[in-house]
Amino acid sequence: MITEIEDFFAHGCGRCARFDTADCSALIWSDGLSRLRAICRGAGLTEVVKWGHPCYMRGDRNIALIGALKGDFRLNFFDAALLNDAAGLLERQGPNTRHPDSIRFTSAARVTELEAEIRDLLAQAIGNAAAGLRPTRDKVEFDLPDELVDALDADPDLAEAFAALTPGRQRSYVIALSSAKTSATRTARVERFRARITAGKGATER
Repeated sequence: MITEIEDFFAHGCGRCARFDTADCSALIWSDGLSRLRAICRGAGLTEVVKWGHPCYMRGDRNIALIGALKGDFRLNFFDAALLNDAAGLLERQGPNTRHPDSIRFTSAARVTELEAEIRDLLAQAIGNAAAGLRPTRDKVEFDLPDELVDALDADPDLAEAFAALTPGRQRSYVIALSSAKTSATRTARVERFRARITAGKGATER
């Protein structure tokens, strides 16, 4: 996985076998990604690499993340529940995402077309970060598997890390564990997920 920002735009993220090939999503969508990059940098955000992707920050707060898939490329917003999306551009990234937080694009021209709206959302996010605002944490509405409860009870550090996860990330572990047929398999998965939980990641995040 890459650690230098220019490598993403020149070669890709390094998270799969398509890295630095003609099939790499970052290269397929290079024009659109470059336009998104220019907008984010033009907003005065600091550009860093996180999770193999360009991440744009205000101080110590993540504001937005650029990503590329085979079917589209995206600008994902952190703390998107605070945003006033008047144009209705934001979509949920997946079925377990609690709030719409992503703008999807299938052409560079669409980025140019939506530049004013993108800048407005970025300005809102920057203002929220400067004010120290955070979204209200949603009430967790699911039961944790017994094996996960046991692990959290036995390890205060793990319990603290799990409690700090977003509801969507917590739910991802419930889904991943609940699909196991036996308690032994669920216990093994909890151990396998331990590093991801303490790193603040969801069950399917690398």
